[in-house]
Amino acid sequence: MQDALFQIYAAGWLTAGHIIFVIFWMAGLFMLPRQLVYMHPSAPGSEEEALWAGRSALLRKMILTPSLIIVWTFGLLMMVAIGAYTMGWFHAKLLLVLALSGYHGWMVVQAKKMARGERPLTDRQLRLWGEVPAVAAALIVILAVVKPF
Repeated sequence: MQDALFQIYAAGWLTAGHIIFVIFWMAGLFMLPRQLVYMHPSAPGSEEEALWAGRSALLRKMILTPSLIIVWTFGLLMMVAIGAYTMGWFHAKLLLVLALSGYHGWMVVQAKKMARGERPLTDRQLRLWGEVPAVAAALIVILAVVKPF
């Protein structure tokens, strides 16, 4: 199986699929906190809150969750194809991707709370948490491209 995966990897299909869906996932992770910032000042139970809650639910359903699943699938297939589990840079990258996946889940919980009328985070906190994907993406790309160790 590893030989077949390596052939697909060598042809570029695994890498292309992985990168495409990482872009989709990251776009969703950038959009969700921003949508929550826009939802924050709306009155609980208002039409505006319902509009933003619907948008964030659609973002999660159509972009975030499917992209997360595909990113992990292609990433794990590439890991097996090239034996990345033996490489130090990959362990660091995997740790960051696990953390980013946890962030994804945490933001989904925050979005669902806000859709119910709760405001667990301040506007400023939402803006700060919205920067997490950028920092994580930069570190992950450096690890995957530079392979510093």
